[in-house]
Amino acid sequence: MNATEVATAVEMKAVERDKGKTDDAAAVESLAVGGMGFAGVGGPMRFFGAGDLRYVILQLIAEKPSHGYEIIKSIQERLGGMYAPSPGVVYPMLTMLEEMGYATVVTEGARKLYTITEEGSKALAENKAQVDALFARMDQVRGEQGGDRAQQIERAVANFRMALRMKKGPLTEEQIHAITDIIDAAAKQIERA
Repeated sequence: MNATEVATAVEMKAVERDKGKTDDAAAVESLAVGGMGFAGVGGPMRFFGAGDLRYVILQLIAEKPSHGYEIIKSIQERLGGMYAPSPGVVYPMLTMLEEMGYATVVTEGARKLYTITEEGSKALAENKAQVDALFARMDQVRGEQGGDRAQQIERAVANFRMALRMKKGPLTEEQIHAITDIIDAAAKQIERA
């Protein structure tokens, strides 16, 4: 399965899951702070609807050519550190955008720099209302979820979350205790600050 097929499968799974919902239910879910990383009433909910992430990524690379990791961090920052799409969603989406002719890629060592194409700019323009609504919703979530905190704190929280996510595989009992001790010590220091 190539990247386009993976990205399309991810989007189709979301569409299939959303079938049968009333417009009101879909609207509530799309406004919910949820999805991949957010806990909503009754369990996790999705933040981006099917197809939304492609426009968010296109807008971000239109603003500034970026690497995949930078895109993940940018989305996380725009959402006040409350959500970051996984690399397993972002990288196939970037490949799909490249295959669609919406983005170009320049390899810089092991990293790839993505830039929007004229076709990608046209797609953004054709979907401007949807893109504007997505970014307005992201701004709203950021404001509701700690947008009052200093940018340095938001960056540190985002780095912390990413470090935990990158700890893959089974952890030893010693690693679990060490990580727990670090988190508990940091929490105590923050409470006293």
